[in-house]
Amino acid sequence: MPQISERGVIMPASPIRKLVPLANKAKAKGVKVYHLNIGQPDLPTPEVGIEAIRNIDRKILEYSPSEGIASLREKLVTYYSKFNINVTADEIIITTGGSEAVLFAFMACLDPGDEIIVPEPAYANYMAFAISAGAVIKTCPSSIEEGFALPSVDKFEALITPRTKGILICNPNNPTGYLYTQKEMNQIRDLVKKYDLFLFSDEVYREFCYTGAPYISAFHLDDIEDNVVLIDSVSKRYSECGIRVGALISKNKTVRDSVMKFCQARLSPPLIGQICAEASLDAPDDYLLNTYNEYVERRKFLIDGLNRIPGCYSPIPMGAFYTVARLPVDDADKFCSWCLEEFEYEGQTIFMAPASGFYTTPGLGRDEVRIAYVLKKSDLKKALIVLQKALEVYPGRTI
Repeated sequence: MPQISERGVIMPASPIRKLVPLANKAKAKGVKVYHLNIGQPDLPTPEVGIEAIRNIDRKILEYSPSEGIASLREKLVTYYSKFNINVTADEIIITTGGSEAVLFAFMACLDPGDEIIVPEPAYANYMAFAISAGAVIKTCPSSIEEGFALPSVDKFEALITPRTKGILICNPNNPTGYLYTQKEMNQIRDLVKKYDLFLFSDEVYREFCYTGAPYISAFHLDDIEDNVVLIDSVSKRYSECGIRVGALISKNKTVRDSVMKFCQARLSPPLIGQICAEASLDAPDDYLLNTYNEYVERRKFLIDGLNRIPGCYSPIPMGAFYTVARLPVDDADKFCSWCLEEFEYEGQTIFMAPASGFYTTPGLGRDEVRIAYVLKKSDLKKALIVLQKALEVYPGRTI
């Protein structure tokens, strides 16, 4: 039998989705499963986006330009200006979701063997995209005890080698919900400038910042304009994960020209998705305000509830709609599987993402889970009850 590639062997399974077969089996038995594992909002997509799809008046659903529809890119210029991100339509490339933007950024900027430094825990698919590009992720661990704050500059600098090509951040952060401060962003900028690195900045959760401090984009940092590659997506802010529309934004023309070759090779981003995304940019102001307020309430409800469960601890996330929580269990991977395979309370169970999949340092995150507060509060309340009941009887509990 022919052997698959080494790349295929080392490609990690998604910690967010790897337990889906167990969840499906639980559902087949009639168990209600509360999905806390994935960042799929339960809030409605803007009606203007849905209406744009309903009212498509085209005889042919043709290829769009490889860089995306011009009118969408032009409208995004206005959107970004609201966050003091000043770009032109030519500096925006539409991608098939934020995932493709990350992959194309790596493919365009990194050679096989090049290294990227990433604070961990980190979005698990970054590792998969790096493997696809032949690049190497070097992680700089943050800790739950410090609220997942950015590790010190000397720890970052200790990881820099002649093969280091970039730093990757997610701000606000997935999976921790941490929001980088101006001081931390300035420290990253100084490293990027000192070593002439790329700064890959995933900013898909910018609407969901829960502090009074202004949102800090990588494009707000001085003197590294040509080093920044910004990653964006409409998936989270408009609850449009399924339309697969993201963006890669850079003022570096050489980077954009390289990215465009990969865009042309895949032909075009989704036409219908772009139609929906463009229309959604006209959603009324109260759409995003109501969404924001809903997540603020869910965040408080979840974190308060988690920290009342004996042995559980979660810092307060300041952005996005995730938290990483420590549980009193011997092994969170086993616990999450056990909840789906062997446990139910009043016909209900929970599906969480084991946090070990968001780390690459062996042993880290073993007793942690990522929880997405994308369910309404009544469901979060039931899920917290189920979690507490599960912890009370789990054979591998540590308290």
